[in-house]
Amino acid sequence: MKHIVWVLVLFLFLRCCSSQTYFLNDKEGLGRVLDGIGGLSGGGATSRLLVNYAEPYRSQILDFLFKPNFGASLHILKVEIGGDAQTTDGTEASHMHYENDENYFRGYEWWLMKEAKKRNPDITLIGLPWAFPGWVGRGKNWPYDFPDVTATYVVNWILGAKKYHDLDIQYVGIWNERSYDVKYIKVLRDTLDKVGLTDVGIIAADGDWSIANLINVDPYLKKSIEVIGAHYPGTITVKNALKTEKKLWSSEDYSTFNDEVGGGCWARILNQNYVNGLMTATISWNLVASYYADLPFGRDGLMTAEEPWSGNYVVESPIWITAHTTQFTQPGWTYLQTVGHLEQGGSYVALTDGKGNLTVVIETMTHDHSVCIRPPLPPFNVTSQNATFQLQGSFASIKELQVWRSQFNFKTKKPSFFEKLTPLKLVDGSFTLNLAEDEVYTFTTITTGQKGSYPDSPPSARFPKVYKDDFNVRNPPFSEAPDFADQTGVFEYYINMTDPGPHVFTLRQVLTERPVTWVADADQTISVIGDYQWQNLTVTCDVFMESVQTGGVFIAARVDKGGGDIRGAKGVFFWVFADGTYKVTNDLAGQTVLAEGKSGTRAYGWHTLSLTVNGQYAAGLLNGYPLWKNAVVLTPKNGWAAVGTHSFELAQFDNFAVVAEY
Repeated sequence: MKHIVWVLVLFLFLRCCSSQTYFLNDKEGLGRVLDGIGGLSGGGATSRLLVNYAEPYRSQILDFLFKPNFGASLHILKVEIGGDAQTTDGTEASHMHYENDENYFRGYEWWLMKEAKKRNPDITLIGLPWAFPGWVGRGKNWPYDFPDVTATYVVNWILGAKKYHDLDIQYVGIWNERSYDVKYIKVLRDTLDKVGLTDVGIIAADGDWSIANLINVDPYLKKSIEVIGAHYPGTITVKNALKTEKKLWSSEDYSTFNDEVGGGCWARILNQNYVNGLMTATISWNLVASYYADLPFGRDGLMTAEEPWSGNYVVESPIWITAHTTQFTQPGWTYLQTVGHLEQGGSYVALTDGKGNLTVVIETMTHDHSVCIRPPLPPFNVTSQNATFQLQGSFASIKELQVWRSQFNFKTKKPSFFEKLTPLKLVDGSFTLNLAEDEVYTFTTITTGQKGSYPDSPPSARFPKVYKDDFNVRNPPFSEAPDFADQTGVFEYYINMTDPGPHVFTLRQVLTERPVTWVADADQTISVIGDYQWQNLTVTCDVFMESVQTGGVFIAARVDKGGGDIRGAKGVFFWVFADGTYKVTNDLAGQTVLAEGKSGTRAYGWHTLSLTVNGQYAAGLLNGYPLWKNAVVLTPKNGWAAVGTHSFELAQFDNFAVVAEY
């Protein structure tokens, strides 16, 4: 019996304390070339609040995302080509609302790309449509029936980026996570080539790997596509994708709440997308959580910047997990073939620039603490372990490596991220370390790494309970008014040339046709603003209808939904119509009527609406006079304020104001 016990003890000792050796060499050639690590702004309106930050906080946030050797130091920025439709957390304006309309200054993606380029001139820029203006579909909710039209629309965006902003777009996609059309892909390639954009690569198809099956049997399609991009591949690539010999990317990944658990998820993805799937680029959805937290997928960005009114932002763990790779490699570096899994769980990758530099990234994330929300990652177990890394080939002469470490410390809840440790001296090209659970290490010959920092941002604060905007003060680079988050339709600054009076500068809903949608947009247009926890509040706004026959506008309080669920939004909606009537409803769809009657409102005249909700009762004023009162509101108990229109129609808003109680 004692003999058995000693054997068991010896086995456990050897399992725990012995060291597995992993060889890092280039003797038999190298692996695939790194294309980069990036973030995605869009899909949709995920950077909406970022542009409203005052300086210096806005620049600080941008530095943490893009500045080399400072924070995330991203290699890639992917943006939505705005299509006027709801694409997850809001709508992003198109550069062509109508076929004869071109404007390359709408929205904030142009600004964001320029700011990224300012910090990192070598950053890779990518554009991808989620939705399209209605005219592209020629009356159908489908962009492929007229491939020449759709291709020209997309190519115009790329040309506009260069002409008006001196931005070179390196890659463009097809239609995010929706059906792809082989004919359209070929037409897009031809259209790009005809205008001299031969160096713009096409990524297809931003969904799963299935397009690889067609690439392998269609030579012209294969020639047309440069990258096969899959979303949330769970670190796995299919055989047919590998057979194409194309670049393989996880062109959208992560989508996880950005606490420490999210950081652990990101650490696994960044390593194992290559170890398991030979993917050479990974792009996080999203870049920065800069949208109202109660919209879908709140705080799913690499960092959080959702309070421009206070200036507060938070540098979350995924920023520093990204830095473990991005600060010590660059696109064009090459993976070693000697990458893989650690014996007791975790993974390691190694890359070289071909000039003697080497970077090794190791992660030991456990199952409990790195489960991602969307990617179905394979099962795994991780335990503490000793590991020896033996450098061979052209790396055998390396004598010293810089060391950076992140420890999640879930048990003590005292994490430490991206700490620079004492440089490691190698003995005969070898080093041994004890790897605990939930750690990330970088060992590198690169000496320029830095954990950038700024003084703490201002403390977090609630949205102001007294808020006014007369839309007279413009922010020239942006077409949207601060803090409004369009959920259906597009609300833009407008100069009313026909009104020399007090309503020259207004906010205007500009769409008159339903877009080619990505999700089921509401029949109404709506832009929300404020604090989702608002209960008792008064909303006031001047409104101007521009549709004589079917015109209708509203102001609202306690709006309880946004994003792809906007069709089912409830709240208190105070409508007036061009036919001289009004209606109060408990829902955006206008089905649950709380009050209705005559209002005397008409198109092409300004009217002032005021809505007060207090407890279970609501009341409304028209032009300062009571129009209705004591409407009973049982649910919802809280929500945003909002403005909107009855349909896709032109309408203007001015002198918006909210007074709320907390």
